Amino acid sequence: MIVELGHFALIAAFAVAIAQTVVPLVGAHKGWSDWMALGRPAASLQFWLVLFSFGALTYAFVTSDFSLQLVVMNSHTDKPMLYKISGVWGNHEGSLLLWVVILALFGATAAWFGNQLPPTLRARVLGVQGSISVAFLAFILFTSNPFLRLEFPPFNGEDLNPLLQDPGLAFHPPFLYLGYVGLSMAYSFAVAALLEGRVDAAWGRWVRPWTLAAWLFLTIGIALGSWWAYYELGWGGFWFWDPVENASFMPWLIAAALLHSAIVVEKREALKSWTILLAILAFGFSLIGTFIVRSGVLTSVHAFANDPERGVYILGILVFFTGGALLLFAIRGGAMEAKGVFSTVSRESALVFNNVLLAVSCFVVFIGTMWPLIAEMAFDRKLSVGPPFFNAAFTPFVIGLAALLPLGAVLPWKRADAARAMKPLWYALALAVFMGALVWAMQTGRSAGGPLGAGLGVWLVVGAGVDLYLRTGQKGSLSQRFGRVVRLPRADWGKAVAHAGFGITIFGVAALMAWEQEDIRVLQVGESLTVGKYEVVLEDVSRVEGPNYLSTMARMHVYEDGRDIGVLFPEKRIYPVAAMPTTEAGIDNGFWRDVYAVIGDPQQGGGWAVRVYIKPFANWIWGGAIIMSLGGVLSLSDRRYRVAAGARRRREVAAQGVPAE
Repeated sequence: MIVELGHFALIAAFAVAIAQTVVPLVGAHKGWSDWMALGRPAASLQFWLVLFSFGALTYAFVTSDFSLQLVVMNSHTDKPMLYKISGVWGNHEGSLLLWVVILALFGATAAWFGNQLPPTLRARVLGVQGSISVAFLAFILFTSNPFLRLEFPPFNGEDLNPLLQDPGLAFHPPFLYLGYVGLSMAYSFAVAALLEGRVDAAWGRWVRPWTLAAWLFLTIGIALGSWWAYYELGWGGFWFWDPVENASFMPWLIAAALLHSAIVVEKREALKSWTILLAILAFGFSLIGTFIVRSGVLTSVHAFANDPERGVYILGILVFFTGGALLLFAIRGGAMEAKGVFSTVSRESALVFNNVLLAVSCFVVFIGTMWPLIAEMAFDRKLSVGPPFFNAAFTPFVIGLAALLPLGAVLPWKRADAARAMKPLWYALALAVFMGALVWAMQTGRSAGGPLGAGLGVWLVVGAGVDLYLRTGQKGSLSQRFGRVVRLPRADWGKAVAHAGFGITIFGVAALMAWEQEDIRVLQVGESLTVGKYEVVLEDVSRVEGPNYLSTMARMHVYEDGRDIGVLFPEKRIYPVAAMPTTEAGIDNGFWRDVYAVIGDPQQGGGWAVRVYIKPFANWIWGGAIIMSLGGVLSLSDRRYRVAAGARRRREVAAQGVPAE
């Protein structure tokens, strides 16, 4: 019965979403306050209906209701409870329902906490957000219904994909969806602004927290996915430039550009048209990612579905919302005249250059991701674009961005003296050059990546500290200035912390790629191999029975210069229900390095294939991502975001809206 109620709630949410789309938009156009006000209860009701539907599906998974086709295909009675719950979104239909829940949540949040918005803007934002819900609810109901019943239910299910039975993958999709869907709010604000024909500093203030939240969730989601790939897949890497990995990375890059561009709108009322365009493109790339994941047009281990018919529907959503918004932008974007004038050397110019680097780097990733599809359609040739292309094409933009960030943060608005602005950063630059030279002299090889990464990392971290210090002013004792640093707004702290985290991640990536060591051997039990200063001894291989899998587990002792530092337990698992093997790496995590071991298959001549890596500074990659996320949290908690700008609203007549200009 609860399944039927969940399905009915989804149908009711579809009807409510249509009302949320039509009524507020018409009301805003006509200036009818009653119609505009209907958007708030409609957004709230839609959220509760979709949430109930999602709860009904979750209940079916938790109770192993095998009368439901989706539960049969993605669950099993022996599966641990965590993976029964994560199985709800470990498939196409359930993940799409989670997407709609989050979409409705953002719309409801705008309705609940958007009291400071002008009535017409709020009505248009909720109307646009409702139209996105209409499209995805229709997609679920007509092509991807998660509530299909089976006439003859089996006694047990087919189990969830074993690769998804991991804590990292249990939380990775929800965070990614919070980021993807969060960008729909920036999109809705952009389209609403185009309909109103006005963008000002208050609009920049309103759109920033939504973009920041989406960027924060994307950062966490991407980091979780990278961490999972590192320890779960057994190939020793953290990023493969897979199409689905790129699908999450592209909106992250555009969201970062949008964050910086919105600052210029808020502070200087410049870059208005460009910021609107970025908001449209950010959500557009989220939809492109959805198309890649669910259409099967590009091969990926992460893809949810391989259904051309569903792909056509998603392509229609992409074309309608992105193409429609771009058409509206072409018609009305030129009216968004910028007020702020700035010189070539200024913080505004630095932010423009920042935006160019981020946007072009996103375009490079997009071309590399889609080129196999373009080549097949246009030239009838099958080819693949792998890490060598992406590393070579993307790295220069990262270097440029890292070099620019500390300087841009200390430049004054409107007009600046480059030499004077650079003066406080000379110490940071000298320290960065010294660190790069020191690493170059100490490393055994002659890779430029490690020293360059070390120099850029120090430049970003120390530059972030200099930025905070300069914000305390020039007067007062050291203790007084330290007190002022502590009392700085959280947004200032958030920016500095995020930039420092970016520097730490850059160094971790560069160090790992430059200095990683690897050895592959066939070992008998009792034999060892040596990688660098580490000796790894294969002590035992045994059969272990897990809760829902069988494992071949190796016991490997690790010694560093003869000193015992730990034991690793790499595994080869087989999940009997799915009849699918997985590899579980054994990792000795350390602050300076990871010792990473993988056990392979038994060999015909006896022994086991063993692969051992020494990965220097690997954990700095995810440590930097955590610090970047902390910076996002600090910025999001700033009082300037919690207390919305109401200046423009006070100039509006509360009972009447402003019609579209």
